[in-house]
Amino acid sequence: AAFSQDAKKPDEEWKVPARAAKKKNPTPADNKSIARGKTVYTKECQSCHGDTGRGDGPKAKEIEKHPGNLTDPKMWDQTDGALYYKTTEGKKPMPEFSKTLTDNERWDVVNYMRTLAPKPKKAEDKVAEKK
Repeated sequence: AAFSQDAKKPDEEWKVPARAAKKKNPTPADNKSIARGKTVYTKECQSCHGDTGRGDGPKAKEIEKHPGNLTDPKMWDQTDGALYYKTTEGKKPMPEFSKTLTDNERWDVVNYMRTLAPKPKKAEDKVAEKK
């Protein structure tokens, strides 16, 4: 198969320090937090990650890496601490938001991001369905 010049390179895994991944989210994922997170997402994240988090925002074509699909159920494999770390630290081309967003705003965005990906069914749920 021929590769097009503008094909995005697959992202190498973004490693998060274990201590950061274990960080607990101090912000309850209630409707208020999710609404605040959506406001911040719309302002700061949507241009690359897209309206629904698929990585298809208007600026996505301009950057060398795919922004990441936040609707992938694999997002649930990451802890809130890991998502918070990535939002805080950034990784080129994603900007670092530690200076532009407050801690609370970043936790609200994590809570909002959780609404974008369907939660994968647990193994025991699948077994129950088959009966």
